Amino acid sequence: MITEKDIQRINELHHKSKNEGLTDAEKEEQQTLRKAYIEAMRSHVRNHLDNIIIQRPDGSREKLRKNE
Repeated sequence: MITEKDIQRINELHHKSKNEGLTDAEKEEQQTLRKAYIEAMRSHVRNHLDNIIIQRPDGSREKLRKNE
């Protein structure tokens, strides 16, 4: 789970990379935080899509199916 503090740190590292550059440890931290952020967003979208129900013109309702 990504927190607001993690998002702030991602932004701090981004601004620092543009202005002064990052150390190797900071680059690694940035990549780790970015991966966690992306995974959290994917999970959020997946959960949202899993809860969508489509109502057909005939009134029937069904859950959105995964396109496999």
